[in-house]
Amino acid sequence: MKISTKGRYALRLMLDLALSEAGEPVPLRDVARRQEISDKYLEQIVTPLSRAGLVRSVRGAGGGYLLTRDPADYTVGEILRPLEGSLAPVSCVDGSACCRRAGICVTQEVWREIQQAVSGVVDHITLADLVERQHRKAAALSAAQ
Repeated sequence: MKISTKGRYALRLMLDLALSEAGEPVPLRDVARRQEISDKYLEQIVTPLSRAGLVRSVRGAGGGYLLTRDPADYTVGEILRPLEGSLAPVSCVDGSACCRRAGICVTQEVWREIQQAVSGVVDHITLADLVERQHRKAAALSAAQ
């Protein structure tokens, strides 16, 4: 399974918003500059996040995007799924399509275990966890200099 650039950038966008502790709307162009991502591409990414209720926009001067909840209330999986869809490695384990061999297929068990492992990771790491990790990395980098 591969996470697309949209999924990866969505997580970076959400982390950037979470790191903005001022509680002020964050313009996408600022996120684009810090994350080195095209602002046009970020516009394509923020739309599904907004539809999913993960971010909200503030229009006008001083506008931008805000998280709708506390970072501790978001999981990585919740952020990825609006852009990636199912995180299942094959369609027969997410219920969207099965072949006629499903009843006797032992490889389906492998795919289900992979799906459970991925979900076990992405559904238990929160945006607040990533914020904490980012602060630790920044502190370690600063101490090393």
